[in-house]
Amino acid sequence: MGIGGISIWQLLIILAIVIMLFGTKRLRNLGSDLGSAVKGFRSSIKDEDEADKKPADAPEGDAASEQEESKEK
Repeated sequence: MGIGGISIWQLLIILAIVIMLFGTKRLRNLGSDLGSAVKGFRSSIKDEDEADKKPADAPEGDAASEQEESKEK
């Protein structure tokens, strides 16, 4: 048995049909687009985590001056 009850031969037949429908060039482009999307998603999560950590590491003097500036406006 293969993955989820699908044998290796069934997977090969599905792969052959997909290649015949879309062609190798289109599948290659689809793979690179998917890879860049995943890379962008990971970098945005990493940037968000770093942004969450920055305010906690900021000195208290800067936070007080920002509050004073917002009160003046």
